[in-house]
Amino acid sequence: MSAADTNKNVTYDGDENKSEDVALVDMGQDLLTPTSTIIAYTEMLLEYVEQDPSCEDFIPDLDKMLYAGRQLSDLIRQLFAKKPSPDGVADMEAFTSTIRHDLRTPINAIIGYGEMLLEDMDEVSQQEACTDLQKILTSARRLLTLIGDLVYFSKTEPSQKALDDESVINPTLMDDVVQSIHQADDHLQTVIQDASLLVVDDKESNRDLLSRRLDRQGFNVEVAENGRQALEMIRKYDYDLVLLDIIMPEMNGYQVLAEIKKDSDLMNIPVIMISALDEIDSVVRCIEMGAEDYLQKPFNQVILKAKISASLERRRLRANERAVLQSLQAEQEKSEKLLLNILPGPIADRLKKGERTIADSFSEVTVLFSDLVGFTELSTGISPVDLVEKLNEIFLAFDILAELHGLEKIKTIGDAYMLVGGLPTPRPDHIEAVAEMALDMFEAIERINQQNNSNFHIRVGIHTGSVVAGVIGKNKFNYDLWGDAVNVASRMESHGVPGRIQISERAYLRVKDKFIFEKRGIISVKGKGEMMTYFLNGRTHKSKASKLS
Repeated sequence: MSAADTNKNVTYDGDENKSEDVALVDMGQDLLTPTSTIIAYTEMLLEYVEQDPSCEDFIPDLDKMLYAGRQLSDLIRQLFAKKPSPDGVADMEAFTSTIRHDLRTPINAIIGYGEMLLEDMDEVSQQEACTDLQKILTSARRLLTLIGDLVYFSKTEPSQKALDDESVINPTLMDDVVQSIHQADDHLQTVIQDASLLVVDDKESNRDLLSRRLDRQGFNVEVAENGRQALEMIRKYDYDLVLLDIIMPEMNGYQVLAEIKKDSDLMNIPVIMISALDEIDSVVRCIEMGAEDYLQKPFNQVILKAKISASLERRRLRANERAVLQSLQAEQEKSEKLLLNILPGPIADRLKKGERTIADSFSEVTVLFSDLVGFTELSTGISPVDLVEKLNEIFLAFDILAELHGLEKIKTIGDAYMLVGGLPTPRPDHIEAVAEMALDMFEAIERINQQNNSNFHIRVGIHTGSVVAGVIGKNKFNYDLWGDAVNVASRMESHGVPGRIQISERAYLRVKDKFIFEKRGIISVKGKGEMMTYFLNGRTHKSKASKLS
């Protein structure tokens, strides 16, 4: 019967099935031989260290190795002594899956504790013990190879490509890879500093081995016995990396990983999945779910160290990247706020989208000019700092009012203030809004005078008409207006009366029923000749009271 035939369920009826059964028994014996070697040498080592007081600290780990060896022996006998199912069919896929996971767990303990003991022993004074430990480790690694053979027994015959694959790579080549990883140790030390790791595994021996190994490598390590406890700890403490076992009762590693990756507060924590399973589907699933990496137990300690350092380094780089992006975003927000202080929002958006020349025609808007009466004379008697502070207080109050009324401040020229209603976004009530703004400006000046014991006065001019608006300048942007309406509004202010709001007849006719006006009469306006003008004195309804009152 070919190995390919074992992809299907194996029957135990007939001579052919008996030979298959014999093959399984032979493989069981092949596993028991190195297992017996491990138990025998571990028992001898225990006798040796019990007679030497200087080796007393080695006894607990050797006891754990002996326990794992006996557990392994019992598992092998149980697995290969099983009878076929009542219908005469054995599920080889389930059989080899059990082999992959259950047998590797005690092997992991033997190799892990053995490697740590070998590091702690003196190769000169304890040469005999070191030699026996090496034999134990060689037998344990031989078991891993045999387990791999059992897995292939349940599948199709491997192709030459599969034999060349990394999953069946020869020990010599693996040693070369491990040796090359050692060269990164200097860089690793800077990554390890203050790194906090969480080890999650339901097996006590696995937690103990891995946490002790990582502690020796300089990491700060905590452990969790199950998935739920791990999630509680991750939400409570800040870990740099989580090493998460896949097969656990109640809540497996896949479920824990899913919970971590769907939580916005936890999703950036790197997770390395660890498992005795070597199935490619399991590896792919973990990576697709967001795991940082995958380690098969029992793992080479150098590779473990390298993968952890790489994960921590990637986390550090991602954290730096996020910090840079946040800094850039903050700077971008500052730039946008600065741009909005210079240009109206819609105009700024058009510039950001790539428009180079912005010029729009508006058939009707309302323009307002205001001027501080006698401020030129006042400025000669105070310091530059006081002058700027006084202007800033007044214009800041005007800016707040303009925003409240939905109007667009165009610019200040000296002690003059210019705004417009009805652009860049047209609105039907632009005259009413500007009239309300003018009345509020007088109230703001009165409030400032009372607070500062000052005596400022303004005059205001308003006119409605058509304009052209656009952005000028290259290094210093400026959104400005041009047209007859701008000139007339300026004349309404300059030809006005201190403490009054002068409005053109065109604007007056549009809102005469909504505000209280006083007819001033005909005045001579430079460039326009004689014009009828009015003074805006107040509102007709209390509901139209100041937005700041």
